[in-house]
Amino acid sequence: MSRKRDQKLDSGTSRREFIKASSLLVVGGSLSGDRAARAYGTEPIRVGLIGCGSRGTAAAVEALHTADAEGIRPQGPVQLVALADVFTDRLQRCYRTVKGQHPERVAVPPDRQFVGLDAYRRLLECPLDLVLLATPPGFRPLHFEAAVERGRHVFLEKPLATDPAGIRRLLVANQRAQSQGLRVAVGLQRRHESKYREVIARLQQGAIGDMIYTRAYWTGGGGAVKPRQPAQTELEYQLRNWHNFNWLSGDPLCEQHIHNLDVSNWLMAGPPEECQGQGGRQVRTGDQYGQVFDHHFLEYTYPRGVKLFSQCRFIPGCWNAVAEYAHGTRGHADISGAKIYGPDGKLVWHGSRGGGGHQSEMDALFRCLRQGDACNEIEQGAASTLTAIMGRMASYSGRPVRWSEAVASDLLLADVDRLQTLQDPAPVQPLARPAVIRETYPIAAPGEAPVS
Repeated sequence: MSRKRDQKLDSGTSRREFIKASSLLVVGGSLSGDRAARAYGTEPIRVGLIGCGSRGTAAAVEALHTADAEGIRPQGPVQLVALADVFTDRLQRCYRTVKGQHPERVAVPPDRQFVGLDAYRRLLECPLDLVLLATPPGFRPLHFEAAVERGRHVFLEKPLATDPAGIRRLLVANQRAQSQGLRVAVGLQRRHESKYREVIARLQQGAIGDMIYTRAYWTGGGGAVKPRQPAQTELEYQLRNWHNFNWLSGDPLCEQHIHNLDVSNWLMAGPPEECQGQGGRQVRTGDQYGQVFDHHFLEYTYPRGVKLFSQCRFIPGCWNAVAEYAHGTRGHADISGAKIYGPDGKLVWHGSRGGGGHQSEMDALFRCLRQGDACNEIEQGAASTLTAIMGRMASYSGRPVRWSEAVASDLLLADVDRLQTLQDPAPVQPLARPAVIRETYPIAAPGEAPVS
């Protein structure tokens, strides 16, 4: 189910060393490189989009909205100048949607509409300032590395990788980004929402005393699958259904639950030391659901023994929630609801309502570009991505996984660099003789399978 890449860390690498090497830079922090960040002021900012699915389309619209956003001073024009995607239909749908909302800010002629697995390289050759990366996350390290090599500022959707090898590749590329003064933002939008900022600040200041444990939930019915078409290659089928293949999505733990895990890491000022848990495929079985589990229950352990109890489930007809909670020695908090309760259970504080984080995170990035402020969110995004990957490793194997083990792991789910056309073999192949009825692809077997 996995392959190894020659990108190893010392097996003694510790959680503390990882955090020290990845200093968790945030918007407005200082870059560690030698090159000063350029201020665009009122100059045009040219944007290219790699990955024209629903999230990429929304990110492009949000980037163009920043030209009108309050608080970005000085303002200036923003223009979408290039698009890239593996599939023509997705690119054209994105083009029509974005141009329909901002016709005066979209200038993407046919010769700047790139299709294919190499489309990202051709887009990066265009004259542009900022690139939005919104392909399936298995390609994220490769595309980020290529964008940095071309000297582009970058917005990356979460998660940042699907395996530890990808995380290390990303961090190496980020060292170069820092040295070049590039601005880099990550799509973990809760960190840019007022209600989250307010409640996290109060909790870190001791509003509920010492932390005992936290809870996090991402449970829902699950998304639709795209039926296999007669003319499709196996690689195209998997790319069309990327949520269901680990080499592309990393499992729902990485693709969705990362938001909740990121909130816990933010609150605890760093990632956990260990994770153990369980999961499986109860309802979403069969080849149309690829390899991913449809439920997980995880127990993360942070320093001083603070626990995070984490639930991630995609099964229709069940109780659903997308939320985070914290429990301390002097009360508890509904983090996602921005509510804090005293030891008697009575509400003592209610913060701002609403979200808007997707637009806020893009506004913050463009503010940095306009004003020349430093911005690099890779390290915090990498830590939260690896937290999700560690959870998958624990759930799929059925045994505890320590942070140091996840950091040092050789796990590489796919060598995406070699994929050039849709005729290439997919990194995961259907089983010649399925061991379990209706299961076409290799599925993790807790207690039997290696950590993956």
